[in-house]
Amino acid sequence: MSFWEFDISFYQSFQLFGIMIIVFLLANVIRRKVGFIRRSLLPTAVIGGILMLILKILPIFDGVLDAKENNKFLEAITYHTLALGFIAIALKTLDKQKNRHRQSEIMDAGLVTVNMYIIQGLIGIAITIILSLLVMKDLLPASGLLLPMGFGQGTGQALNFGTVFETSFGFTGGAHFGLSIAAIGFLVACLVGVLHINIMKRQGKITIGKEEPVFIFNEQISSPNEIPLTESVDKFTIQIALILLVYFITFSFMNGLHKLMGTNIITELVWGFNFILGSIFAILIKEIFKLFKKFNLMTREYPNNYLLNRISGSLFDFMIISGIAAIEISVVKTLILPLILICVVGTVVTYFYVLKSTRYLFPAYQEEAFLSLFGMLTGTASTGMILLREVDCKFETPAADNLIYQTFYAIAFGFPIMLLLGYAPQGVKEAIITLIILVIMMLIFNIALFRKKIFRRRAKLE
Repeated sequence: MSFWEFDISFYQSFQLFGIMIIVFLLANVIRRKVGFIRRSLLPTAVIGGILMLILKILPIFDGVLDAKENNKFLEAITYHTLALGFIAIALKTLDKQKNRHRQSEIMDAGLVTVNMYIIQGLIGIAITIILSLLVMKDLLPASGLLLPMGFGQGTGQALNFGTVFETSFGFTGGAHFGLSIAAIGFLVACLVGVLHINIMKRQGKITIGKEEPVFIFNEQISSPNEIPLTESVDKFTIQIALILLVYFITFSFMNGLHKLMGTNIITELVWGFNFILGSIFAILIKEIFKLFKKFNLMTREYPNNYLLNRISGSLFDFMIISGIAAIEISVVKTLILPLILICVVGTVVTYFYVLKSTRYLFPAYQEEAFLSLFGMLTGTASTGMILLREVDCKFETPAADNLIYQTFYAIAFGFPIMLLLGYAPQGVKEAIITLIILVIMMLIFNIALFRKKIFRRRAKLE
């Protein structure tokens, strides 16, 4: 399969991985020591990915970083780390938010996320439909749907669906187009986020202490009734084993379906949904564990939230650096017009929509809610957390919890958008129908999001 196959020797892969590790550590030093880069809040993984892109241009690395088979290896890392990271998150045991008001706020955060996916998709597909009809006849009309994948979801999903568009619908450079959107999204998240913080600081709306933020992790390292940290097998090893078990089941399912149905649009989409299928199987494993405990077949808790968080964070770091490093600049040059247009318009609309939504929905912590959601909806949850720490370093507001728990509402409400990714690229007519569907979905979800305001105004009129 084009998603994960690569023709590269063990030595080449080990060499490439070694270079990536060295660049990652160098990026961390640069972020810590170079003032303007540290103030930009760019994550180390993003800096590392940009450095890898720069190295690809240098003659000394010819045949090492810019070779096609090496690029496929980087794409494979991005593809697999995406699914493994999602599985690690899905295996976590989540605390139930019992307060009704908090549940409402978390659901609203999820609705903001889904609405933004819809609006980004609407903007992207509208621009690429117009360009494909008037300017770029070879452009895939539905390629603008990669905007919410790159901005809203990150490098992994941008690569997955960019590859689907490329292999199944003939969108030349689709994978690199998606990865470029994701890379620009990280820059937007941090640079625009920092600009917003500075503007609000001058206006006196936020106060930032002179000292470095104190990072406080409000999570337990170990919960009651868990297996010991070290016994006959290390607890960390158990977490790795659980993640790999789930991915083995996921991969076996996808491969079995592919062998049963052959190569077609449905199986290509299934390969692209590896992170969703992995999450589903992880949840099923957790339910099986609950059943085992109910019948006293299992007496200990095996998943550990603290370790699973650390593993998922590491996997997403590698996903980001490899995803950005996999971009082929020569391919992206031919798509520079749609890339600039959808990213510029997407940035402006995302900024003002999230700003307006958070001002209305979260009046008690407006800035914290805005920065966390804007950072996530242009980068990833980690960039949302990075921006949030600048104004709420101890996570005293509910913004951090909203960012974590809204994911499940976002997945549930946003799944129909994923289905459109297999329909829209089939032709201009399908892309236009998808555009209309997105408009209808935007209206429905915005009514749900601003329900209190709408129905309050209607009650006053009556």
